[in-house]
Amino acid sequence: MALSWQQRNAYWQLMRLDKPIGIYLLLWPTWWALWLAADGIPPFDLWLIFTLGVVLMRSAGCVINDYADRQFDGQVERTRDRPLASGQVSATEALQLFVLLLLLAASLLLFLNRATQLLALVAVLLASSYPFMKRFTHLPQVVLGAAYSWGIPMAFMALQGEIPSYAWWLYLANLLWTVAYDTFYALVDRPDDLKAGIKSTAVLFGGWALPIIAVFQLGFLLLLALIGQQLALSWPFFLALLLTVVAFGWQHYQAAQSRQGAFAAFLHNHYVGLMLFTGLVCSMGF
Repeated sequence: MALSWQQRNAYWQLMRLDKPIGIYLLLWPTWWALWLAADGIPPFDLWLIFTLGVVLMRSAGCVINDYADRQFDGQVERTRDRPLASGQVSATEALQLFVLLLLLAASLLLFLNRATQLLALVAVLLASSYPFMKRFTHLPQVVLGAAYSWGIPMAFMALQGEIPSYAWWLYLANLLWTVAYDTFYALVDRPDDLKAGIKSTAVLFGGWALPIIAVFQLGFLLLLALIGQQLALSWPFFLALLLTVVAFGWQHYQAAQSRQGAFAAFLHNHYVGLMLFTGLVCSMGF
């Protein structure tokens, strides 16, 4: 039976394909890892597999997130119109879509080595468990960071057959960055989350949220600088790091103004990822 335009649009929104910021934030560190693991341009087939995997897994993550939050989203101003919260998609339909997306992502694993396939099981566990963490811990952003960074060790395993130590530094750096920008995101919902009893780093950090975000961002920059020094990356990469300092300063200025400013600061991280990717790629040509 063919889906109506309204149904297709509801599924599109449920997968958050109308808001690709999450794809970008997951894609940039995965591409960093692919270029570093290949010491240049990665093979096209692996680039395509990982890029499609990012889109599918991020979409699956959004679906299971909305399924987990279907009782809460209606209480939050920003999420009350989401397809599950508004009744455009049923819980059963959402679970069916989630399984379909996982199966499509799993089909990509057929083209990867055995060790990378095993690592992918961790990715599924992280993506599936994250949405439920906000009920049990104030650190769901850490679980999200672990999930959003897991493409890094997978990329190295797929290309090199092993995971060098600096790949784990990159993993930790990206985890810190993810916690930082997702705390900006959580600041937008903090008043509603407090009423609904939803936990987050924004709730945990309270009035210290912005200084703590700055600490995470500093750790991110320091780890990237260490990686750049170890791999003898050239000046474009370090210029990108310097520009990232400026970008982070702008994000804090925005977030200090209002909740809308915190959301703008979150969105701005797409450009940070792009800038660092550009610096990384250019550094390999100098």
